[in-house]
Amino acid sequence: MLTHDRWDQKKIESFMDIQPDYLDVLKWAYREYKDEIVYACSFGAEGIVLIDLISKVNKKAKILFLDTGLHFPETYELIEKVKTRYPSLQINMVKPKNSLEDQAKWYGEELWKHNPNLCCHMRKVVPLKEGLEGANAWISGLRREQSPTRSNTQYINKDDKFKKIKICPLIHWSSEDIMTYIHLNKLPYNPLHDNGYPSIGCAPCTNRVSNQMDSRAGRWAGQSKTECGLHES
Repeated sequence: MLTHDRWDQKKIESFMDIQPDYLDVLKWAYREYKDEIVYACSFGAEGIVLIDLISKVNKKAKILFLDTGLHFPETYELIEKVKTRYPSLQINMVKPKNSLEDQAKWYGEELWKHNPNLCCHMRKVVPLKEGLEGANAWISGLRREQSPTRSNTQYINKDDKFKKIKICPLIHWSSEDIMTYIHLNKLPYNPLHDNGYPSIGCAPCTNRVSNQMDSRAGRWAGQSKTECGLHES
């Protein structure tokens, strides 16, 4: 088994030599890791596509959602629709140990405004680390098109932050590919995508955008922050 501690570049290169596509990557991932792999899903458009693809490979796959307590109502409604459509998937809603009330008491009201990095760390990074305990690998919906910081993402990545292998099957998909797949397969998706929200995270930190060419433009608008911290080495 390929693990973070036993990263084998030759093994990765031999896999890439067969020029895999997204389904090959998913089949390899579940064959390699079996029950020791988790899909961390944000339930954005990419997430819906990956859930459908994963369900074709492993109907009982483990899905992890970081429930910060700050998501849009539409996101929670979508999760319920997904649970109904894919009843065999194991969807785990992972919450931070600190409630929003405790966070406000200890760090001040609306921490996401004056220290968004700390807020993301407590409500996303730490819960994901806990949610990945017992797993050797995790799946992410990162796409190269999304931003410059994601442009070099590979199918199989050594994730030094969480000491896992991170697998990204959709790196070559465009936004148009994602929405085409959703519509062709009549998948449920977040209606906010049709209302100026190409990327959807926590409600206080996600704005509607006019420039749909930049899928990350509405996240932490007006700040230098572009990532929540899950995808930084």
